Amino acid sequence: MSKSNLKNVIVLILGGGQGTRLYPLTKLRSKPAVPVGGKYRLIDIPISNCINSGLDQIYVLTQFNSVSLHRHLGAYHFDVFGGGYAEILAAQQTMESGKWYQGTADAVRQNFNFIKQKNIEYVLILSGDQLYRMNFLDMLETHIKSKADVTISGLPVSRDEAISLGIMKLDDTGKVVGFLEKPKTSDELQHVRTEPQWLEERGIKAAGRDCLASMGIYLFNKSTLLKALEKTDYKDFGKEVFPATIRTHNVQVHLFDGYWEDIGTIRSFFEANLLMAKPNPQFELSGADWPTFTESRFLPPSRIDGATIRGSLVADGCEIEEGVVIENCIIGCRCRIEKGATIRNSIIMGLDYKETASECSENVGIGRPQLGIGAYTAIENSIIDKNCRIGRRVFILNDRKQPDREIEGIGMMRDGVMCVHKEAIISDGWSLS
Repeated sequence: MSKSNLKNVIVLILGGGQGTRLYPLTKLRSKPAVPVGGKYRLIDIPISNCINSGLDQIYVLTQFNSVSLHRHLGAYHFDVFGGGYAEILAAQQTMESGKWYQGTADAVRQNFNFIKQKNIEYVLILSGDQLYRMNFLDMLETHIKSKADVTISGLPVSRDEAISLGIMKLDDTGKVVGFLEKPKTSDELQHVRTEPQWLEERGIKAAGRDCLASMGIYLFNKSTLLKALEKTDYKDFGKEVFPATIRTHNVQVHLFDGYWEDIGTIRSFFEANLLMAKPNPQFELSGADWPTFTESRFLPPSRIDGATIRGSLVADGCEIEEGVVIENCIIGCRCRIEKGATIRNSIIMGLDYKETASECSENVGIGRPQLGIGAYTAIENSIIDKNCRIGRRVFILNDRKQPDREIEGIGMMRDGVMCVHKEAIISDGWSLS
C-alpha cells in the first residue's frame, strides 16, 4: 500500500456519549478516557491501531465529560515533517446547528463542512471504547479491491454470542445484503447465518461459528458518507445509517478473526482488564511489532520491598511495601500500597500525583488517610478509581453476589463489582457489608 493511499484516509474516532453502562467510571470522564491496563486509556487502543497501520490523520469527536480526554490527547505529538496529527473535534454551536451531538451519525454530520474541505477519498470511522488490534491497511485493501462504497469489519461469532450483537447477512461475494440487530429466535438466527464453509474458504476456522457480527468499524468513500448523511436525519451509524446503506450501495465485509471486546458494561471492563494480567493474554497490550502508545509520564521504576505478587500487571512509579500480597490484579501508576495489605482480583487505577512531605504531615494532623491504600487493608473483586484515600484495616471484600446499589460517599456496587469512586476517602476500619 503506497503512502499516497494512506494520505487519502482520515480517521474519525467517536468519543462516545454519557457511557451510562460504565457508570460510575464515567461519572467524571468520558468512556474513551477510562483507564485501562494500568497505564493506558481506552482511546489509546484505536489511536495506536491507526499509528501502527500508518494512518496519522486522526480526529476524535468529543462531547461528554471530555476535559480529561482532551488533556490526554494533548500527549500525541507527531513528526512535523510527516504532517500527522491527532486532533479534537468538540461539539460546538455553529451557524448550521446549535445542538449537542445527537448520536454517532449526527456527530459526523455536524462536522460536514470540515470533512468536505479535506482532500481525501476515504473516511474510517472507529469507536473510542473497544479493545482490539487491527491493521487497517488490510481493511483498506479489501475496500479498494472489491470497489466498495462502504466496508465494515465483521467478526465470526457463535449463536450464543450473536444474540447480543448486530449480525450481518452476506452473499457469496462478501457483499452485505442484510442486517439484524440482536437476533433472538432460531428463525432470526437462521436468516442471517453465514455458512462455515464460506469462512473456511477464506482462511478462517469456523469452529462452530456461523454468524458474522458487526464490529462497528466502517470505511466509507467520502462521497458515499456525505450523501448518506446529507439526505437523512439519521442519528446512529449502527442502527440507521449502515442498514440503510446496505439497500442502496455496495457494502462489503472485511473479515477479522482476532480478539475484540466492546467495553459496554462494568463487568466486561472488569473481566477484560484482569485477562490482560494472565499469561499469554488474548489481548496483549504491547508487542515488538505493535506497541500501544500513551502519555509519556517520565516516572521512576516501581519500588517493591518484600511483597508477594502473582499474575498481575504493575505500572510505573508504584511503592509497594513489605508483606503486601497482590494476586490477579492491575495496579496503576504511582500506587502506594502500605505494609500487610492484600489485594486480589481487583483493578487499582492509581494516582495522578504524589503528595509532598508537608501534605502527608497535614493528612496526619487532620486525621485524613494518605493517598493510596493503607496498611493491612484487604480488597477483593473491586475497582478502585483514581486518587482514592483508603485507610488502614479497611475491608472491601466483595466475596458474595450483591445487588446493584449506591454506597454513599464510597462508591457503587455494579454488575457484581464494587467500584470505589474517584477521589473517595475511606476512613480506617471501614468494611463493606
